[in-house]
Amino acid sequence: MEQCITIESLRHARNTLGNVGFVPTMGFLHEGHLSLVRRAKAENDAVIVSIFVNPAQFGPGEDFETYPRSLEQDMALLAKEGVDIVFTPKAGDIYPQNYVTEVSVKGVATQLEGASRPGHFTGVATIVTKLFNIVQPQKAYFGQKDAQQCAVIKRFVADLNIPVTIITVPTWREKDGLASSSRNVRLNPEEREKAPALYKALQRAQSLFQKGERDRNVLEKAIRDTLKQNNIEKIDYAKIVDPLTFQEVNPVSESGIALLAVPFSQARLIDNLPLALE
Repeated sequence: MEQCITIESLRHARNTLGNVGFVPTMGFLHEGHLSLVRRAKAENDAVIVSIFVNPAQFGPGEDFETYPRSLEQDMALLAKEGVDIVFTPKAGDIYPQNYVTEVSVKGVATQLEGASRPGHFTGVATIVTKLFNIVQPQKAYFGQKDAQQCAVIKRFVADLNIPVTIITVPTWREKDGLASSSRNVRLNPEEREKAPALYKALQRAQSLFQKGERDRNVLEKAIRDTLKQNNIEKIDYAKIVDPLTFQEVNPVSESGIALLAVPFSQARLIDNLPLALE
């Protein structure tokens, strides 16, 4: 496994590879990330993983400075998985002095996370576009946990004619249902005990949908009520939306997706679940 720090060294190393599967990450890797790596490895000649905590997608007062980092541990995990190249660029190379260009996505990027975290998806779209240009992968892999991020990326890839196939991989969950996230380590013991209620709340909406409920308001109330029954009072949002536009829909169709965001003391967790059973 080769570690590349500069853009030039990454491009040189990439030229020796065939079809590349790419997994962009911010590090502090967990089984969710590794499931993306394994899928990429199974479907491509080679795998490149990037580790870069992107300052452009963090807003004022968010956790950029305290975002968990563990490069040495990450490198060991990726070596064990047989990754070909790990790209670990410096912020000054990605965003050099006088950098002024952004990739801004309308529509899908303005809902939910876009409304709660202004500028977040512009930061995501900009860094992912840059990484695609640098790495030149054939396929790129993202987790379903970040469903809106996946939709935003698919939107600008299509709009900008970027020749990368976006693969969405099912959410990796802990045994108690909590979606794997690098931020989970920042939950205190009491919060960690409560956190599986996020998945239970989504499952409640899914169950009602399976029984024939199609009223968005009823399904959203079921999510909020389940959270409150599990002593989670503060809720950023609990919504049922179309998975492509992220607009609210009523009555809810078979393609509907339930999403929520819950702030804890040192972490804000998101999760989602398609209402139709696979």
